[in-house]
Amino acid sequence: MVTIKDRIEATRERMAESASRAGRDASGIKLLAVTKTRTMEEMLEAVPFVDGLGENRVQEAASKKRDWPASIEIEWRMIGHLQSNKVRKAIALFDSLDSVDSEGIARAAERIAAEENRIIPVLLEVNTSGEAGKTGAAPEDFPALLDCVLDCPHLRLDGLMTMGPLSSDKALVRGAFSMLRAMGEDGRRRSGLPLPVLSMGMSDDFESAVAEGSTMVRIGTSLFGLRT
Repeated sequence: MVTIKDRIEATRERMAESASRAGRDASGIKLLAVTKTRTMEEMLEAVPFVDGLGENRVQEAASKKRDWPASIEIEWRMIGHLQSNKVRKAIALFDSLDSVDSEGIARAAERIAAEENRIIPVLLEVNTSGEAGKTGAAPEDFPALLDCVLDCPHLRLDGLMTMGPLSSDKALVRGAFSMLRAMGEDGRRRSGLPLPVLSMGMSDDFESAVAEGSTMVRIGTSLFGLRT
């Protein structure tokens, strides 16, 4: 029987092989377990072998964290689309908001963080695939979004996030990841910040993302199996 630990080890091996082919050190790439709809038992089994948990829904994360063992520490990251009326709750729940995709969300997070006298780590989500069904700021809106977040003293900008296109064309997939890498480089020049995080790559395309410089892959199915 294949366990979650087995799946994680196999995924890390593939990450290492992809990094080696790209002349990179895999130790610089974090593995985030995407835990949408996953049970507490599955999550607890995965935690010792991953670098963090990625949740898509604020309410689901709140329910899970109520029952989470206080003795088990792990980074929780918000990776799903964030609505303005959920920002306050998300800030209370997560260690990082990775899906800041509009100036409205950025300003709401800044206002709440200022009220609470906190610094909130964030990533800017960009829709580099151009697919209508995906969230994220349009690439042409990235400069304005970047400037907005840089003007928010209670938001700590750590990098960028994207989702690859739903396609079997590897050149198309890598192109979307290459675009985010270039935007990260532009963001570093414009901001003077290190912006160390490029969160890109999921179960079907993380090897292409690693080849293009991903520093954080978000994996669900390859770790846990298909959702039932």
